[in-house]
Amino acid sequence: MFSSVCNFIKRHKKKFIFTGAVVGGVYLLGKYAQKKIKEVQEKEASEYIAQARRQFHFESNQRTCNMTVLSMLPPLREAIVTQLNSESLTAMLKTKPANKLEIWEDLKIISFTRTVVAVYSTCMLVVLLRVQLNIIGGYLYLDNSVGKSAASPLTPPDVQQQYLSSIQHLLGDGLTELISRVKTAVQSSLGGVSLKQSLSLLELEQQLIWIRAEVDSGRPLSSYMLADDEDVLADQACGLTENDLVTIRLLNETRDMLDSPDLSKVLSACLNRGFSRLLDNLAEFFRLPVSDSAPDSLSAVSLPLAKIIPIINGQINSVCSETPSHFVQDLLLNDQVKEFAAIVYETFSTPQELQKGGNKSVRKTPVPPPSDASAASSRTFLSSLLQDTEAAGSSASWEVESFSCCGVHS
Repeated sequence: MFSSVCNFIKRHKKKFIFTGAVVGGVYLLGKYAQKKIKEVQEKEASEYIAQARRQFHFESNQRTCNMTVLSMLPPLREAIVTQLNSESLTAMLKTKPANKLEIWEDLKIISFTRTVVAVYSTCMLVVLLRVQLNIIGGYLYLDNSVGKSAASPLTPPDVQQQYLSSIQHLLGDGLTELISRVKTAVQSSLGGVSLKQSLSLLELEQQLIWIRAEVDSGRPLSSYMLADDEDVLADQACGLTENDLVTIRLLNETRDMLDSPDLSKVLSACLNRGFSRLLDNLAEFFRLPVSDSAPDSLSAVSLPLAKIIPIINGQINSVCSETPSHFVQDLLLNDQVKEFAAIVYETFSTPQELQKGGNKSVRKTPVPPPSDASAASSRTFLSSLLQDTEAAGSSASWEVESFSCCGVHS
């Protein structure tokens, strides 16, 4: 029997070898396929965790942006009111001075100027903070995700404070220059309009359109948001510290964003929405009684310019309100603002962009620290918000990772 088995094996030797090779190959192929499937699953899980972590950090950063905008509106309003003080003119009118008509003319120009400036500067504040905080937010995400040493972060706290202090230009020199530009446009549009002349809401809207057209035809609006001192004290650049150079790089990256066509479109969309909301607020004072309402009621009601002036003058309290008013909410929830913020964050939270950013030329411009208490206070508040965002993003990443891993292994 043993010999018959041996003879059978000899006769079918090739078949046994072939079958063994096939079975062995299938086994090895199965093991290889399992390994590849496991690698793909692990890669997908890793990508999902990274995407979820980045999404959470981005959303947390946007909440920080909203909080920061609301916190900066009171100092912005105060800066506008200080330079365009209509209250002093109103007090003078109560004394019945001899030059009453002249004071009224000044009040007309100042009231319209400060409301228009309030709309422009609030829109600029929203856009500028979205850019700045998403640039820093992107770098903070990289610090937490690519294994950077805590001793050498991409944006140290001192750099963040120095960089964020640049917002003071919009509340200082930039605002002064913007006021001058808007005041010239208001004078050109309304200077010859009599105080007794009646204007409908549509006519008032046309006046605002003319003012906007003249303001927008001047220098780029981005120049009011961030100082551009490229050639100032350039010979002292050799004395700058490493943190100064990092700050200058951040400012240059911010300027690139502010000068982009995409930002111009976003700012224009914000201004369109802002002036539309302003007209909605003014419409409340031009309403006909319910029984007299008509389709063309916007042009049916007219008010003397002297009565419109106090209405316009008080709009700054609605535009620059620290409480979430409809005006501010419209800007913060604007879809184009959100999309642009996502683009900025994506640009600066991608490791590949980090290498590119490191090769960018640096403008040799010293960055002076803010000199007044309000600048230091705003800087400290902005930095504390960013630290809260960084901490929230770091802790949340562990929660997301744990949850996702449980899902993968279950």
